[in-house]
This record gives sequence, structure tokens and C-alpha cells, in this order.
Amino acid sequence: MVAVLSIQSHVAYGHVGNSSAVFPLQRLGIEVWPVHTVQFSNHTGYGAWTGRVFDGQAIDEVVQGIDDRGVLGTCDAVLSGYMGSADIGHAVVQTVAKVRAVNPAAVYCCDPVIGDVGRGVFVRPGIEEFMREVAVPAADLVTPNHYELDLLAGTTTRSLASVKDAVAGVSALGPRVVLTTSLVADDTPDDAVDLLASEAGRHFRVRTPRLNVSVNGAGDAIAALFLAHWMSTGSAPDALSRAASSVFGLLRRTEEARSREILLVAAQEEFLAPTRTFEPEEV
Repeated sequence: MVAVLSIQSHVAYGHVGNSSAVFPLQRLGIEVWPVHTVQFSNHTGYGAWTGRVFDGQAIDEVVQGIDDRGVLGTCDAVLSGYMGSADIGHAVVQTVAKVRAVNPAAVYCCDPVIGDVGRGVFVRPGIEEFMREVAVPAADLVTPNHYELDLLAGTTTRSLASVKDAVAGVSALGPRVVLTTSLVADDTPDDAVDLLASEAGRHFRVRTPRLNVSVNGAGDAIAALFLAHWMSTGSAPDALSRAASSVFGLLRRTEEARSREILLVAAQEEFLAPTRTFEPEEV
């Protein structure tokens, strides 16, 4: 059985971070070891929340406890998302090194959460630099949104050609695979949104209809699903098609219900058998 160590934020109510990534992985039959970087009542988009942020030492302690069980060598992948501080980031990268020391075949998937269009950079000072200089170079797969791709590459992209150049710049930092989400290029229709999976100099696009839904956690879910399908198929375009199709179905159900939280549990069949499949095209 495949095992994934997922180091992310966690909320009791709703679905972001580990609360969004763990269940889809489990639904696909993957063993998940969640390590929480925060424990909040709900995501911060509500404007009020309770709970606390953990530090890097807390992450190290939990990972050391797992290692003490003698099972770290059976970990096939490390997945990380939002990092509240560079301290936590270093703990994540140290964890990756510890896993690779006992299982050299283990992969690291980094969702380099930095910001988004309309919101700008929303992480603490130092995180953007940490992602570019430490986390992304250590990763095998990275899953930035379009805004984060530009930040990591140090450019502003509009055309598909410029996006490919930015992907090449990020790939040069170290990752084998780059999944760009929420991509809006010059040729993207107003009623659509693109995703681009890039590996070994080849680029594959999936275009889905734009939905009238604004919820947190979809990026966390697609990073987890893309990692899972890439591990099982070894194919970036196949992983892209499966992950994008599942998340579209999830968001479509969420839109229909007019829910503020993604319907991760109610729409769980979308993870196994999406109601609509989007085929990738090489661009």
C-alpha cells in the first residue's frame, strides 16, 4: 500500500490543508500520515477563528515519533502545502531528507503556497524566498497557481509561450514536474480555466468550464490528487486529466449546493469515477 506523509494546516470545520487533502487520498486507497502545521477551528477566510500555530520543533517531534516506529522507510511521498513560517518550512525539508535517507525512491510534492490573483502575497515575509530557494529545489513535483508560477520564475506571463518559459525557469530549480493551476493565458476563453502539467520539456493542458464558485481548499485537493495519480501512472498528462476531472466534479457539486465549503464528503465518488472526464492536449 502506498503511504503519503502530508504536512499541512488543519481545520476542524470545513476543508482546507490536510482537511482537504487527506480524505481524497484515503478514498483512493492511499495510507496517509497527516502532520498538522496549525490546528484551527475553521479557515481564516471567515475572518474569525480559534486555535494555534505549531512551530518547526513540533513538526520534528511528530516525525521523529513516526520514525521511532520504524516505518519511515515505507513512506512513498511527502506532500506539503501552506507553511506558516520559514521555521516550519525547514522542518518540512528536513523531513523530506530524513525520508529519502531511508527510502531514496520517495518523492516530494510541494504546493508552494504564496499568494493568488486579487489577494497578492498572503504569506509571512521570508516564505516566498524560502519556497524559491529551498522548498522548490528540493521537490520532485510542484503545483503552483499561475500567480505563484510567475513569482517563482520572477516574471509576468500572459501568452502560453511565456508560461512555458516560466515553467522552464521553475523546472531549472529542480522539480521534474510542474502543475500550473488556475492558469489564464491570452488564449484562455473567458468562460474557462486551464491547468498545465509539464514534464521533461513537454506541456499538457486541460481546459475546464469556469464555475461560479469561490471556496478554499480546492488547490489542496488537486495537489494531493495529482500526486496520487502521478505516482500510480507515472504520467503527467494522465495525472492531470484524472485530478482535474475529479476537482471539477467536486466544485460543480459545490456550486450546485451553493456551499461555502467544498463538498468533499458528499461528492466523494468524484475521486474514483468523475462524472465528466477532461482529456489532456499537448500544447
